[in-house]
Amino acid sequence: MDLLALADFNLVARHGGFGKASRAAGRPKATLSRRVSELEASLDLRLFERGARALKLTEEGRALFERTGQLLTELEETATAIASGGHSPRGRLRISSPLLFSQLAMGKLAASFALKYPEVRLEVTTEDRPVDMIEEAYDLVIRVNPAPDDSLVGRIFLHDRLVVVAGADLPRPEDGSAVPVVVRGPAGPDDTWNMVTPTGKAKIAVSPVLGLSSIIMVRDAVRAGAGAARLPVSLVSHDLAAGTMMHWGDVEGPEIALWTLYPTRRLLSARVSAFLDHLKEAFPKGTPDELAAYVGS
Repeated sequence: MDLLALADFNLVARHGGFGKASRAAGRPKATLSRRVSELEASLDLRLFERGARALKLTEEGRALFERTGQLLTELEETATAIASGGHSPRGRLRISSPLLFSQLAMGKLAASFALKYPEVRLEVTTEDRPVDMIEEAYDLVIRVNPAPDDSLVGRIFLHDRLVVVAGADLPRPEDGSAVPVVVRGPAGPDDTWNMVTPTGKAKIAVSPVLGLSSIIMVRDAVRAGAGAARLPVSLVSHDLAAGTMMHWGDVEGPEIALWTLYPTRRLLSARVSAFLDHLKEAFPKGTPDELAAYVGS
């Protein structure tokens, strides 16, 4: 297989068209088109569906792009490292991170990583939706309790848990009456929350009075005395220690796990490996207390 033709195919696939690839690489559009056509002829496969206005990978083209893109990047990085006499990570590193973790820790993490690896151009986007790593060209994603995905591998780097908390001035009712609560999302009908307390399982009737779109906003509303809420313990540990919030119990259910995910590949790029090590240094035990201390430091 012609590696140069394969590299041109990956260039076109990554940019989504011959014109965009031509402008990005400073290469003639006709040359890229010819090289991709030659690769298709040598493989006896159609790699792109060529429409009047759009260019789309075929199923075979997508499979080839997914399996060869990172390998070509590794070859380029290896050649660059050998030529420069070192193995320092370099190049662009794209990461997708969930909103709350980004607000709490990613700015500090990104800054310290950039200072440690000045030749890496780190780009972090914040979104809670599942992203397509290949289609959207991410090198690494951070997700909370992700659904199983056979195309990705990863590791847990942080644990957290949800707790029911309230301001110190809001006592937990003993007569079973509904508690005013603040929720993330729409403030729906009255409900019941299940908790685990030191004395066993318990239920409280709740009446949502505020629906907010951000966990940070929910935390701030609890601080202001609007009601109780279910929040990550790492987010309220300082309030609990100061006595400005009271811990009513743990939310019944699985713990929160933050994962780093990347495509199933035998070789990780030096950039991804460096960022994984950076997370391990920041959170060596992966506990909620470590995250709270990191945010508060």
